[in-house]
Amino acid sequence: MSKKDEQKMKEMQQEIDEAEAEETAADEAPETAEAADAAAPEADAEAETTASEEDAAALKAQVESLKAALEEKDNRVKRLQADFENFRRRTSKEREELANVVTQDLLKSMLPILDNFDRAMAAEQKDNESFQKGVEMIYTQLHETLKNAGLELIDTAGQKFDPNFHQAVMRVENPDLEDDTIAQELQKGYIVKGRVIRPSMVQVVSN
Repeated sequence: MSKKDEQKMKEMQQEIDEAEAEETAADEAPETAEAADAAAPEADAEAETTASEEDAAALKAQVESLKAALEEKDNRVKRLQADFENFRRRTSKEREELANVVTQDLLKSMLPILDNFDRAMAAEQKDNESFQKGVEMIYTQLHETLKNAGLELIDTAGQKFDPNFHQAVMRVENPDLEDDTIAQELQKGYIVKGRVIRPSMVQVVSN
């Protein structure tokens, strides 16, 4: 066989090999595509699973964070309630102590008046005029003591009836006075620190 024929045979063999290689590649291509198609859903499913797990982890972390914040607020509310209850008890105790002090001071200031009454009652009551003056002095002393403690007398003389300060227990006719004018005071009324502790009991003109 000549070299020319050998060369030609090699070329033909090479063409055959290339053709077979192309055919083999063509046959394997669908299988590779099918494998890729089959693997794609699995990859998507795996990706979805991973994403779901990440979402679940993030949601769990958020829930834990909210639970911690809620617990902290609940503890804060409980602390505030405890502080308020302690404050209420403390202020109530302080008010009670203050009221006791005020009562003690008032009673202490009235002891000299009680002493004077004891002296007046123990003295021989031969002189009615002297006894009367003594009682008047004690009354004046009592009135001043109560005034210093904040007691004020409600003025009714020539005043118009005011339900905030007066209590009408009787209506009378008096042509010399206008309607709703106080005709007579039946019982004195008093104010302490601007607050009425007993209204004046009065007769009111109603013509």
